[in-house]
Amino acid sequence: MRYELVIFDNDGVLVDSEPLANTVLSGYLTELGHPTSYEESLRDYMGSAVHRVHDLVEERTGQKLPEDFDSTLATRTFAAFQEELVAVDGTEDLLGKLVADGVDYCVASSGSHERIRVGHRKTGIDQWFEEEWIFSSEDVGRGKPAPDLFLYAAERMGVAPERCVVIEDSPLGVEAARAAGMDVYGFTSMVPADRLVGVTGHFSDMAQLPQLLA
Repeated sequence: MRYELVIFDNDGVLVDSEPLANTVLSGYLTELGHPTSYEESLRDYMGSAVHRVHDLVEERTGQKLPEDFDSTLATRTFAAFQEELVAVDGTEDLLGKLVADGVDYCVASSGSHERIRVGHRKTGIDQWFEEEWIFSSEDVGRGKPAPDLFLYAAERMGVAPERCVVIEDSPLGVEAARAAGMDVYGFTSMVPADRLVGVTGHFSDMAQLPQLLA
């Protein structure tokens, strides 16, 4: 493989959480008086840290979200995860192949550490990740689309950015990877390929990825 480190986004790439999370988010924002459809939530917030929700709502309405917004959103999201969350098809086969081939990997997610771990435990993929291979936007000052998280993950894993490849499914994540100077492959399970601008390549099935990275 031509890369020394594979950096996975989490939501929508490893665990099929985006439909659940954006259903919860759009419903909660609407409940608070900020009407948001599921499609608008995907468009505006998919792949971002929760501070982007605060920023956009205040920018558009001049109103701040409640102080307990983050904790309430997390509680509702985790409840939905416990009911329905599954791993993305082919994830465990892919991780097993990376291990067999001796390729290092990690996860770098806009979600909180708690959210990552809740999802991994529910889907059973926690067995594939050591604690030191998990990175969150909580670890850096700015989340995606800033490159900070991917650069931080590469530094902690001891690999130069140009030897890393990022696996992403959101335009914000692709932008962050490109800003970090990394190749990035776009997973088109939810976002059309033409919205993932500037990717090194696209794929729609995890089984296709090893050949792309070879």
